[in-house]
Amino acid sequence: MSSQTLIRTCSIWRALEIVGDTPTLLALEASWIGVRRFDEFHQRTGLLKALLSDRLKRLVESGIFEKKPYSTSPPRHEYVLTRKGRDLYWVTLMLLRWEQRWAEQDGEIRVTLTHRTCGHPFTPEPACAHCRGDFNATDVTWREGPGVGWMAPLYSRRRQQRDNVVGTSLFKTGAQLMGDRWASLIMRSIFTGINRFDDICRDTAIATNVLSERLAWLVSIGVIRQHQYASSPPRHEYRVSRKGLDYFPALLMLMQWGDKYYVSPEGPPLLLTHKACNHGLDAIVVCSHCRETIQPNDVTFEIMEPGAIVTAG
Repeated sequence: MSSQTLIRTCSIWRALEIVGDTPTLLALEASWIGVRRFDEFHQRTGLLKALLSDRLKRLVESGIFEKKPYSTSPPRHEYVLTRKGRDLYWVTLMLLRWEQRWAEQDGEIRVTLTHRTCGHPFTPEPACAHCRGDFNATDVTWREGPGVGWMAPLYSRRRQQRDNVVGTSLFKTGAQLMGDRWASLIMRSIFTGINRFDDICRDTAIATNVLSERLAWLVSIGVIRQHQYASSPPRHEYRVSRKGLDYFPALLMLMQWGDKYYVSPEGPPLLLTHKACNHGLDAIVVCSHCRETIQPNDVTFEIMEPGAIVTAG
């Protein structure tokens, strides 16, 4: 097998094979809101029943949901997050944070999170576990880890579901972005300093026509921008915008989840350092008011949607 058919090993790549799909992310979002039963998932997500059934089945097979009976006559089941599924909570919070800052919401959807520990409404903020300081992509350096290597890009085949968000979603654009596996892999490349078309293509093994379409889409939604670095002939590279920089914590939390559940025996493929404290970056999510670490059971929320108020937690 030639080097052109291989890509860098990456925990983001492995995690995206599980959750890099918009319908999957919509099902996970519904579960955080308290949805457990199939009809509730269908109503909340607006997904076709066959598509929803398939994604719930995959989430059970991946160990993210556990299927539990709640009725024997007739047989009925509900879907409950496992520990592995609950460990995606920080990914969800970072997608919600990004959506609230940058995306245009349909109607008047507003989310208020309250931290039980301090009793205050809060914004979830990414922080370094060592110094508890905030960070973004420019505050982090990357280097190869013990698990770095090359692997065949054995991507599972999926239809593009980016434009099929028809139900009520708290992070519609975020689900489209992370749920488009190719787009997330492109963002991974750009965040790690790979900016030019041919280099991104080699790094991700994405077909050139697909890469062109995804780069154009990422430019159109404002997370990356083109920068011309040569005029004869014209050549461009791609850089993240402020909006794109703010997406970094969501992708990083996904990488950490992938490191926990899908890392190679040698260790993580990438090691990150927080420049401010010069320590290895163990990213956490903290309360913007008291700076304590946020866990699922620590949060209550109120969602104001057109014609309804949803509370949980």
